[in-house]
Amino acid sequence: MSDNGCPISGPGEYPSDCELTQALRERAMERGRPVARSKEWQALLPRAKLIKLLLLDVDGVLTDGTIVYTEDGGESKGFNTRDGFGLRMLQDSGVDVGLITARTSEAVRRRAGDLGFAHVYQGRKDKNRVYEEILQTTGLRPLHTAYMGDDWLDLPLLGRVGLAAAPADAVPEVRKRVDYVCRQNGGRGAVREICDLILEAREDLAPLLVKYSGP
Repeated sequence: MSDNGCPISGPGEYPSDCELTQALRERAMERGRPVARSKEWQALLPRAKLIKLLLLDVDGVLTDGTIVYTEDGGESKGFNTRDGFGLRMLQDSGVDVGLITARTSEAVRRRAGDLGFAHVYQGRKDKNRVYEEILQTTGLRPLHTAYMGDDWLDLPLLGRVGLAAAPADAVPEVRKRVDYVCRQNGGRGAVREICDLILEAREDLAPLLVKYSGP
């Protein structure tokens, strides 16, 4: 007899109805249990709730920073599907998404198109100037914007937005200047992490989990 009162099935035997019911009950309880969050995460929820636009660097944020040159003179990049799903959920929740990168890539243009980014700026090293353009175009205030970067070129912009974030493998100078350092690396789930932070702050994360978890 187990601790919950169910008879324990012997080796090679099918589990009893009682055991199956208890297993389903435990799975449901586990699914409904809130995910443990860090103190830094919890402290940022009020600021994350104000975010209406998430801007991203590309290399080292949306990708792991690797650039592969092809024989025809182009280049290829790898993108994380979990990051992509997080960005789709964020947009479905009413938060716009955009990117600002100093490089120009057809792969980035295609990825941004697939995900429906509202703002796409390639070949722009002066990210502050781009940011000013975005603020003027959208009418947003800095406290309504978030940005994730990983290297020195991102420092000026990281110091201006309402919520600044960096992947776990960003350079030390960036990690010291941001509000939140993700547990995941660039191109390996860091973007999904910041999406989840904003979604949780908007109280949209739990309903989305229920929606996708099914009955």
